[in-house]
Amino acid sequence: MDKIIRIGLDTSKHVFQVHGVDAAERAAVRKKLRRSEVEGFFAALPPTLIGLEACGASHHWARLLVRLGHEVRLLPPQYVKPYVKRGKNDAADAEAICEAMARPSMRFVPVRTAENQAELMLHRARDLLIKQRTMLANAIRGHAAELGVTGAKGVGRVRALLERIALDPALPELAREIFAQLGEQLEAVDAKVLALEARLKAWHRANERSQRLAAIPGIGPIGATALAMKVPDPTVFRSARHFAAWLGLTPKDHSTAGRQRLGGITRAGDETLRRLLVSGAMAAIQRAKPGRASPWLLDLLARKPKKLAAVALANKTARIAWALMARNQTYRSAAAE
Repeated sequence: MDKIIRIGLDTSKHVFQVHGVDAAERAAVRKKLRRSEVEGFFAALPPTLIGLEACGASHHWARLLVRLGHEVRLLPPQYVKPYVKRGKNDAADAEAICEAMARPSMRFVPVRTAENQAELMLHRARDLLIKQRTMLANAIRGHAAELGVTGAKGVGRVRALLERIALDPALPELAREIFAQLGEQLEAVDAKVLALEARLKAWHRANERSQRLAAIPGIGPIGATALAMKVPDPTVFRSARHFAAWLGLTPKDHSTAGRQRLGGITRAGDETLRRLLVSGAMAAIQRAKPGRASPWLLDLLARKPKKLAAVALANKTARIAWALMARNQTYRSAAAE
C-alpha cells in the first residue's frame, strides 16, 4: 500500500467508511469498517491526517484518533456537501470529506474535550427540562379549559389553577386524580430545572471569563456560561464579524453584478447562543429610555421595529463578547469611557 497522506472517515452508529489518498492524490484505501474494527484499523496505520464531519459522536472519535497519534480535523457538514459526487452513500461521503479537507480555505471545528462536553450538558439538559415543563403547564391548562376551568398564563400560575381544581367538587374524581399526577410531575421537573440553574450559577461564579461576559448589558449568568462553554477558543474566528456570522446574526447575501441585495438573518450556527442573545437584547430594549440607553439604540428604535432592533443589538453584543474573550478584556460602558 502506498503511503497514505490523508483520510476521510464517514462515521455512523455501526458502519464506518474510510477513503484515503496518497501523495499523488490517488485513492490508496477504500474500506468499510464495523464500529468494533475502527480503533484497531487506525492503530495499525502510521500517523496521518484524518478528517471527519462535525456531527454526533465526532468529538469522541477525534479524541480517540488523536490518542492513537493521528492529526484530526472536523469539518462542518455544509462545507463537505459541495464535494459529494452524484448520489449519496457512505463511500461518496468519505471521499468528499477527504477532498474537502485538502482545500486551503477550508474551515475546521475545534475538537472538544470530554469535560467541555459534560459542561455543555448542563445547558442542554436545562433546555430539555424547560420544554417539558412548558408542555406540562400547557397540557394542564388545556385539559382544565375543556372542563370549563380557566387559568392565567405562565408556569408560575399553574399551581393556583391546580389548587382550584383540587377543591372543585363539580369536576369528576378521575379528572382531579390526573390533574394531581400532572401537578406532581410539573413540580418534579421544576425542581430539576432549579437544580441545574444552581449548578450553572456555581460554574459562573467560579469562571473568570463567564463573569466578565456577564458585565455586558443583555448577557446574564445563563448567557455568559453558554458563551464561555460553547466558545472555548474564540481565536478560531478571524474577527468579531465572523463570530456574529457564525451565530447567524448577519444578513443573507444575494448580491450579484455589483448590486448588493441583503435579506434576513441567516439563522446559521448555534441556535442556543442566538436565542439567548436576542432574548437579552429584547430585555435591554424594554428598559431602553433616554439617559439609560445608548444614543445608538434609541436612534435605532426610533427608525426600526423592536424585533429588528433586537437582532441588531444582539449582533453588536456578540461582537463585544468576542472582543472580550479573544483579547482577555473587561467590559467598559460608554459612560465609563
